[in-house]
Amino acid sequence: MRWQSPWGEGFPGWHIECSAMATKYLGKQFDIHGGGMDLQFPHHESEIAQSTICNSTAPVKYWMHNNMITINGRKMGKSYNNVIKLTELFSGDHPLLSQPFHPMVVRFFILQSQYRSTLDFSNEALQASEKGLRRLWEAYENLVKLQSRNSELVAEAGDKELDQKVGKLVDEFDEFMNDDINTAKVLANMFELAPVINGIKDKTVNITALSEATFNKLQKQFKTYLEDIFGLRSVSAADNEKLKDVMQVLIDIRREARSRKDFVTSDAIRNQLARIGITLKDEKDGTVNWNVD
Repeated sequence: MRWQSPWGEGFPGWHIECSAMATKYLGKQFDIHGGGMDLQFPHHESEIAQSTICNSTAPVKYWMHNNMITINGRKMGKSYNNVIKLTELFSGDHPLLSQPFHPMVVRFFILQSQYRSTLDFSNEALQASEKGLRRLWEAYENLVKLQSRNSELVAEAGDKELDQKVGKLVDEFDEFMNDDINTAKVLANMFELAPVINGIKDKTVNITALSEATFNKLQKQFKTYLEDIFGLRSVSAADNEKLKDVMQVLIDIRREARSRKDFVTSDAIRNQLARIGITLKDEKDGTVNWNVD
């Protein structure tokens, strides 16, 4: 079956089938229809024409057309023999990949571009996203831990300029999402806020520099966007409970060695962990933090 369009081109019957299927399962009008920019004409315009004629109403309220995906600057396609499947991204089993990438890293990588922008996959870009997500998530975890210090906050900010800057960066989360879902700009603001959060954690920035209202808004919006809206989760090996337990044993042994002034053993533990990519950091309050590089 074919339908002759007003533009004089022949449209395959599957345009009509798509419209009928959408109407059956979603109703005469539904909220969002996605797809690539290459489908806008003739496929989606055909759907609009057919559904409007049949149902006397526009079929969709919002059309979201994402831009093309490229691989190292070249359009992804079977004809170019450069397609990377999700399973290959997760396993690393592809000649263009040097390692497997966690699904959260891939999600984060995609969120760093506005959906109407071209998305260029490359091994180097994914590696950079892996490091970026780790850095941002570390700042978020520091922000969560600062909850216990809320009692130090006061109504008036100690540093009004910093307070206004933080407040503006946080307020822009909503503005950017309302501007055609610009996730890239939201993440850019989060990265700008990360040094402030880490500074408060390291006590190079006094927590009272921010007003209580600004600090609470910072915590609330960071969680809302990072976890609830973007759906991101930690991909650090620190999530492994057994590894946490093993690390705590090593930290306790090292602490005991230091208390006996056995710095040879203490340094050996730290250096051997560093060789396998685990960094220990002695904090000013006597605690020891660690992360997987």
